[in-house]
Amino acid sequence: MKPFEGKKGLIIGVANDRSIAWAIAKEIMEQGGVCGFTHLPDRADDERQRNRRRVSQLTDDYKDNAKFLVPLDVQNDENIQSVMKTTEEHFGKIDFLLHSVAFADRKDLDNDTIETGREGFKLAMDISAYSLLAVSKFARPILNSGASICAMTYFGGEKIVPGYNVMGICKAALEACVRYLAYDLGPSAVRVNAISAGPLRTLAGSAAGVDEMLKLYEYMAPLARNVTHQEVGRSGAFLLSPLSDGITGEILHVDGGYNAMGSPGRLLDRLK
Repeated sequence: MKPFEGKKGLIIGVANDRSIAWAIAKEIMEQGGVCGFTHLPDRADDERQRNRRRVSQLTDDYKDNAKFLVPLDVQNDENIQSVMKTTEEHFGKIDFLLHSVAFADRKDLDNDTIETGREGFKLAMDISAYSLLAVSKFARPILNSGASICAMTYFGGEKIVPGYNVMGICKAALEACVRYLAYDLGPSAVRVNAISAGPLRTLAGSAAGVDEMLKLYEYMAPLARNVTHQEVGRSGAFLLSPLSDGITGEILHVDGGYNAMGSPGRLLDRLK
């Protein structure tokens, strides 16, 4: 029996085929799971509905497992509640919830962290960290006992990663949210964890200078290579499946071991 046979859940944060959320969702569906999806809201004047179309082009290939696609603005509580109502109408209660949402104004990412504006800071924290609390709060009534929530983070929330800047602060807050949610939801047998993925070519990665990080990880990581979307997808699916039923409040690093390094390692040979 496949791990997700008979399991239903909500995937928040697919933007295109390079999204980590999509890699996780694909693994879940290929393992028998049924998913509902959200997409970024389209502008009222966008007749082509570009955000919706990018995701629908992916989910259309999984019609038996992808049951609905709706817009979601994570800064709008009424919209979040509406998405949860739609989810309940399709699935009743759900077994997994993936949160893969983050945003900061480009000028705040490009500038030194000390130059982050007050409004930019609030915007980044609201979307990138608080949204996990909001989504979990409104999903709580439809989470089955034994359900799992998974968020997406990055090593820049633990250590200084120049160029990640204000987003590193947001990821540190997100990881704290994961731990406190794990405590709040534990009595309901709901688990909350996060994946800390190594650099991948995604929309978010392109804003954070991913190409330079890919070279660094290849030289420094114990595996001497970068991770793939598929590897992160399998790990995310694991945390959302019953196979990880004793794990909560954890940050699982899927980065080839980079986070364990205390020196540049093999990169030193390149510097000689």
